[in-house]
Amino acid sequence: MREWVRKPELVLIDVDGTLVDSVPDLLLAVNETMTAIGRPEWPEAKVREWIGNGVERLCRRALIGQLDGEPDDESFEQAYPVFLERYDKHNGKHSRLYPGILEGLAELEAKGYALGCVTNKAARYTLPLLDALGVRGRFGLVVCGDELPRKKPDPMPLLHAAEQYSAKPEKCLMVGDSISDVKAARAAGFSIICMSYGYNHGVDIREAEPDAVVNSLIEVAALLD
Repeated sequence: MREWVRKPELVLIDVDGTLVDSVPDLLLAVNETMTAIGRPEWPEAKVREWIGNGVERLCRRALIGQLDGEPDDESFEQAYPVFLERYDKHNGKHSRLYPGILEGLAELEAKGYALGCVTNKAARYTLPLLDALGVRGRFGLVVCGDELPRKKPDPMPLLHAAEQYSAKPEKCLMVGDSISDVKAARAAGFSIICMSYGYNHGVDIREAEPDAVVNSLIEVAALLD
């Protein structure tokens, strides 16, 4: 781990696994899809391991029952529209903010930090989810996974956000939970602090060597002092 930026010009925060535990909604969408196409349901622990690279990737993983690999085209074309319909139905109804998120956001705001949100989740799901949980207004900028040609782990979304704030990348901080967040931050020249919880495919995020690992967003504000 290296030293993180102090007094960043911009703090970007990931959604799934960082701000929000979205497993309850995604689990329902996955298993209702599996039932609809005549396949067995998956346990929560398995679905939790598959989250982190967008809903299309999650659907593909559910079809093959593992993290890596591809389903046949026919199966995916049958399942994916069903999955999208089910996720539209459940999105934001059962997901919850992690403990300390509201307090952490309030503390960062009180200290005057500019806050943005960068996620691989499509806007059609991200914006309603943030609205449902009452935090969309906390962010001056929300960059969704379908807004730009490339998404995390590519640095493009982070650099795009920094540009909107005229912030120097080396003076910016990413707060995430996965190897994708770490790779994107490193490539963009950002500092990166990760949550100890979240969705990293069952691997301890410390193995990715972020600049710091915390248990709550409340701790991030303290680290920046």
